[in-house]
Amino acid sequence: MDTSTPATTITRESTPEEALPDDLLARFRSRAEVSDRENAFPVDDLDELRDRGWLRLFVPTDRGGAGLGLEAVAALQSRLATAAPATALAVGMHLVWTGCAAVLHARGDHSLDRVLDDAAHDEIYAFGVSEPGNDLVLFDSVTRAEPDGTGGYRFTGTKIFTSLSPVWTRLGVFGRDDSDPDAPLLVHGFLHREDGGHESLDDWDTIGMRATQSHTTRLHGAPVPAERIVRRLPVGPSADPLVFGVFAVFETLVSAVYRGIARRAVDLAVESASIRRSRRAGGSPLSLDPIVRWRLADAAIALDGLEPQIDAVARDVDLVSDHGASWFPRLVGLKTRATETARAVVDQAVAVEGGASYRSSSELGRLQRDVLAGRFHPSSTDSAHATVAAWLLGPVV
Repeated sequence: MDTSTPATTITRESTPEEALPDDLLARFRSRAEVSDRENAFPVDDLDELRDRGWLRLFVPTDRGGAGLGLEAVAALQSRLATAAPATALAVGMHLVWTGCAAVLHARGDHSLDRVLDDAAHDEIYAFGVSEPGNDLVLFDSVTRAEPDGTGGYRFTGTKIFTSLSPVWTRLGVFGRDDSDPDAPLLVHGFLHREDGGHESLDDWDTIGMRATQSHTTRLHGAPVPAERIVRRLPVGPSADPLVFGVFAVFETLVSAVYRGIARRAVDLAVESASIRRSRRAGGSPLSLDPIVRWRLADAAIALDGLEPQIDAVARDVDLVSDHGASWFPRLVGLKTRATETARAVVDQAVAVEGGASYRSSSELGRLQRDVLAGRFHPSSTDSAHATVAAWLLGPVV
């Protein structure tokens, strides 16, 4: 591992620039090209982030962490994503669980404090929630959760998009307990890697976000003992704090990654416009071309509108603001706006850079592929619109 920048423990006083200095970002950026080309997990990135306390960002200071809130962590994730979007997205799944634990802890719910303590010892949490054919996400499951007779469960089913597959030590899973057919339950718990009952299919071969290594995971009676079962909830929509915490942190941190992609795309487009010249305009730089100028301005305006939205939602989570029934529309709306805005910004940047961005070696070309993943994260655009419509108009009878 290149250690030309000494490892620094991140604190509440650290700025994003201090937490991730330019030379560190440059290393991440150079490795991102290799990880993408080789379809490999960025082990060196994770090592450097761990050394800087990245896995402990949400852990309270009295438990050995940085004690950051969601707004501060989102800012760090956006800066990381300007260099290595897939690294940011992957480690973001660990931060979803630790952030959820911190959100609950701040509200007096200590059911996930074990997650904070594990993270203080750099255990790596992955997100085993998404399932093929389950567009209800956290409101139902096609994974079986079978009681083991001692308060624990064994989980059997298939999880997709399991980021951090090569390195996780803890996997947050949930499944459906149908032992009482009149009152099925959704059971949430944490699987330890060494407990077995799981396999990774090593099947992550995508067009973008390749370094996340989000393999399909199959659970074969994976055991989770009673002390690691954290919820038993009725099937269907839920106002439980765990469900809120997962949605709030997931949607915000995913949005932060795509904000970082959009920032980098604008920077690359400005650089390209300043370097490239137009024979049609007598050799003048493209930065003087009115169409190019309009495209760059359009991208910057779109990004500028996105910036405060992410900060405001994250800040409201930190402040324990009570938005009642409007919380979920706010969260799914944020994720939809962030991912769609990032895609539009990257499209404008590609138009400015031109054919060079179509080469596989182009950083902007990689961002063009990475940004497409935004439409596949929950909540999908269709699901988000359904959520907002139900909030405005009530459920479909």
